[in-house]
Amino acid sequence: MEVVVVDDASIDQTAEVCRSIPGITYIRLNQNEGVAGARNAGINASSSEFIALLDDDDIRLSGTIDLQVAALKKADAAMIYGQALFAGATDRLNQERYPDPCPTGDVFWQLLTQNFIPSGSVVIRRSCLPGHNPFVPTIAGIDDWDLWLRIAANHSIVAVEEPVVIWRRPSPGSDQGSARAVEIVKSSTSQFQNSWLKMPKVGAAEPDRKRRAIRQFSENMASHLVNEAIRSVSCGELINANRCLLTAVRFHSRGLLSRVAREFSSKEKSRTDVIT
Repeated sequence: MEVVVVDDASIDQTAEVCRSIPGITYIRLNQNEGVAGARNAGINASSSEFIALLDDDDIRLSGTIDLQVAALKKADAAMIYGQALFAGATDRLNQERYPDPCPTGDVFWQLLTQNFIPSGSVVIRRSCLPGHNPFVPTIAGIDDWDLWLRIAANHSIVAVEEPVVIWRRPSPGSDQGSARAVEIVKSSTSQFQNSWLKMPKVGAAEPDRKRRAIRQFSENMASHLVNEAIRSVSCGELINANRCLLTAVRFHSRGLLSRVAREFSSKEKSRTDVIT
């Protein structure tokens, strides 16, 4: 096992701690490069055939890397992922598993509309990485989603349908990048329209399939913003809740209306079933 620790220009005791740990490759960046830049630095400093990623606030479950490498060796695939267990700021575990179920095979079209692959759960074949610096630093927060799509456009992806990582879920107002739902949705929408829809696999598809993907992406973005607004209200973050809802109306009004219509239809069906 090759362990590479990237210190993204920390200003605390990280360097002192890391230099005291034997058996690791420690890299300190002179300036903060963000998650994507740090991941690229770690990948380029390693030489292993298989690569796993782990952010500093997540936990890999014991034995899962060996499990995934063995499964990936047997599969004709570029990447394998698993499920994440959620933990809050107090490390209290939520037994909800994400994703459930885990799509496998040609997952490009599902990935195009929603990122369901936790970054801390992946193991990737080095030979299938696109380019020297596979993560794009200019799209912070969705750099992993972008890489999964570029891999899925040309390769099969498999999964182990069991938890492999504990992911500390951000709360509204926290400092984690993934907590900034409005910024993430705006960036995702821009990347979807200006880059992902222009990928060769999308261009070669039937127009109807492209239209379905656009509609589903909008619904997923609207649903994410609504869910974050609800979470923000429960945490007393009313300003953030308002921003989430306004962004949903401005950028994904059709997706928002579609979600509302689907939920209304579902409730009506349930009411009819009860009456029947």
